[in-house]
Amino acid sequence: TASQSNGTVAKGPIMPTMADMTKYMQQLQFGGAPQFQFWNTQPVPSIDEKIAEGVNEAIEPNKSMGEIRAEPYNLPSGFHWDTLDLNKTDTLQELYVLLNENYVEDDDNMFRFDYSREFLTWALQPPGWRKIWHVGVKVTKTQKLMGFISAVPANIRIYDTPHNMVEINFLCVHKKLRTKRLAPVLIKEITRRVNLQGIFQAVYTAGVMLPRPVSSCRYWHRNLNPKKLIEVKFSHLGKNMTMQRTLRLYKLPDKPITQGFRKVTKKDLPDCRKLLEGYLKRFNLSPMFTLEEFTHWFFPKENIVDSYLVERGGVITDFVSYYTLPSTVMHHPSHSVVKAAYAFYNVSSGTPWNVLMKDALISAKNMKFDVFNALDLMENKTFLEELKFGQGDGNLQYYMYNWRCSAMQPEKVGLVLQ
Repeated sequence: TASQSNGTVAKGPIMPTMADMTKYMQQLQFGGAPQFQFWNTQPVPSIDEKIAEGVNEAIEPNKSMGEIRAEPYNLPSGFHWDTLDLNKTDTLQELYVLLNENYVEDDDNMFRFDYSREFLTWALQPPGWRKIWHVGVKVTKTQKLMGFISAVPANIRIYDTPHNMVEINFLCVHKKLRTKRLAPVLIKEITRRVNLQGIFQAVYTAGVMLPRPVSSCRYWHRNLNPKKLIEVKFSHLGKNMTMQRTLRLYKLPDKPITQGFRKVTKKDLPDCRKLLEGYLKRFNLSPMFTLEEFTHWFFPKENIVDSYLVERGGVITDFVSYYTLPSTVMHHPSHSVVKAAYAFYNVSSGTPWNVLMKDALISAKNMKFDVFNALDLMENKTFLEELKFGQGDGNLQYYMYNWRCSAMQPEKVGLVLQ
């Protein structure tokens, strides 16, 4: 559990917790030493491999078209591959239902991620997206969607090497199929489809230890609506704490304090991109956004992503962004959802971090968010404790596929995946 001095004690940084993420990955049958049999066949560094400082290279060379398997991998009898067309409302709805009923949930069956259809469209259709990278598995008889995995293109800088690769996300297998070992087949199939487009590296995150993390980050959370979080049993009152004292502890000003703090508009996007681009060069693992990509990821979209800046004398000095990922609250008489904000990409060059992020918290509270989550990567550690974030319970591991490099501390990671 995550605890916070003099405040509430919370179940974890996200609903569900990192422990639940770990359990989910293990149910998919690829966490833990016995399951490394799959990863031992893949181009990833082994857990105990010694990687010298300065090593930064592909594990396997790029394949020619003739070396890439032309046919999809075999599925268990009664199942078939289905490439999902997410521009079709009913297909998007099928994916929404699969994820909302079978993706990570907490042990007590109280909270479940609620990725909205609009959020899924945003996450899965950035510039350069490909339909063939939205891979589904269906029951042949009923056409019911039972599994999914996705890839989206990304230009990632690893140490000083820029590389076109993909981000892998939303690996999901229906609860009834967890024993069928579908997850490794989904991974092999998405790899094949990505390879066919001439891309041979990927980045992904997981709440479980696999061969082999390039970094390990931790979620922290900041209560914005402690009364509600206590009522839904996401948190409980700390020792010697009353509800009144807790509310006082987490109280925030009514409006942002920094002069020039405002929402990002279309005309701000080129300057904001430039500011973020310069900032991300400080890190050993970071994305490189074109203006089109930056616009997609950061132009404010209601209930998906919010972005703010600080402008002084016509110059943009600071930038903050966070995305929206609510969780459904099951079996509660008066609350059906916990609205969570997740820190995305932030730059502080004119406003101190704690002041800038306090304004971000205020803006989120004013939009009725209940909790604000942030990883301890980039420079986030400089404000987490001061702004009354509580530490989460478990790590989010960062992985590279077909790439070998030395591990890095969280503060050298400049990449956030949804």
